[in-house]
Amino acid sequence: MSVLGALAGGFVGTLVLTTALRTANELSLTRIDLPFLLGTAVTPNRARAKALGYLLHLVAGAVFALIYYLVFAAIDTSGWGLGALFGLLHGIVASTALVNVLLPVVHPRMGSTLSAADSSPLLEPPGFLMRNYGRGTPVATLLAHVAYGAIVGGFIALAG
Repeated sequence: MSVLGALAGGFVGTLVLTTALRTANELSLTRIDLPFLLGTAVTPNRARAKALGYLLHLVAGAVFALIYYLVFAAIDTSGWGLGALFGLLHGIVASTALVNVLLPVVHPRMGSTLSAADSSPLLEPPGFLMRNYGRGTPVATLLAHVAYGAIVGGFIALAG
């Protein structure tokens, strides 16, 4: 197994995940825009948020790929299928605990169920499985994360 394989897989996987979600957005299957969601956590400027969000998303993709690598190394096996399973678990955790519970607490421009009526947040809270961004969001998000995991797992296996 190779850390470089994990990083390469993380880069390609993040590009595929982001492109899949962008495509789902353009097809009106979801309104989720993960780079914008991440970028608005660091700047209120909408144009800058998009650019910074893509950068943050690529960094997050690399970090998660390294976590996948550590788990694969610990269990001494990797592959496309196991990576897809990890991607499914990653997608479930990301769309429930990370984005639904933790992000509204730390995101300075995201509303929450505790937001005051007179406040005007830049973003609405995602809700459970990010369903506030459209009924197709859970499926699109989970499929994109399965693809990410399969790519990371496959790259790690190929690099080994």
